[in-house]
Amino acid sequence: MSGSSEAYIQHHLEHLQLNLSNFTLTDNGFWTLNLDTFLVGLVTALLIGGIFRYVAVTMQRGVPGKLQNFVEVAIEFTQRSVNDTFHGKSDLIPPLALTLFVWIFLMNTLDLLPVDLLPGLANAFGVTHLKIVPTADPNMTFAMSISIFVLILFYNVSVKGWRLGREILTSPFGPYLFPLNILFRLIEELVKPFSLALRLFGNMFAGELIFILIAQLPWWTQWLPGGIWAIFHILIITIQAFIFMMLSIAYLSMAHDTH
Repeated sequence: MSGSSEAYIQHHLEHLQLNLSNFTLTDNGFWTLNLDTFLVGLVTALLIGGIFRYVAVTMQRGVPGKLQNFVEVAIEFTQRSVNDTFHGKSDLIPPLALTLFVWIFLMNTLDLLPVDLLPGLANAFGVTHLKIVPTADPNMTFAMSISIFVLILFYNVSVKGWRLGREILTSPFGPYLFPLNILFRLIEELVKPFSLALRLFGNMFAGELIFILIAQLPWWTQWLPGGIWAIFHILIITIQAFIFMMLSIAYLSMAHDTH
């Protein structure tokens, strides 16, 4: 691989970063915010909220429009998924599942845009780095998974109460092996946010990298491999949004259930 190719790939894998200590666009280790991830994630979230609000206000009976049909299908799909998986009673879980699926799907879909389109536009305005797929950033995927993890802990405590202590001490090997039970429970709980975050990040980062590698080919040869990979990637971005939603529902359902 040529030096220019290495520089091209490295450039597309670097974030627009904000140094939180002095608010400059530089890297400062831990106190650095990936500004592009934050802004794109915020814009997509606001876009989803605006679309759903618009559909709710302009809802029609009889013959709904395409946008209303799409929103209704998404709501029915997530509601059915929650009903099949979640065994507790909560007014939070259905809208949470809907938000996770639609938001992650929309952020994943940005990977289908041409590699140089938005970074090129940003560069015209003096922004030298821009990564437009938030879910290819582990900071975003871990932020979502840790939020789910906090909800898991909350429901474990609020729903089970004193039974949680007995469950931790006695499951799965009985009360006499309580140190082993505690160890297994810690591993079980800590694995959940890692499995959520790393699965989504790994798939989206790999997809983004393949698009970058395809962009290195001569322009007249990009169409066939790029088109094939884009079609396959549509499945990946949908499945990864679905898996993140379903695992979140399953983990929250486990927090409601007694083992």
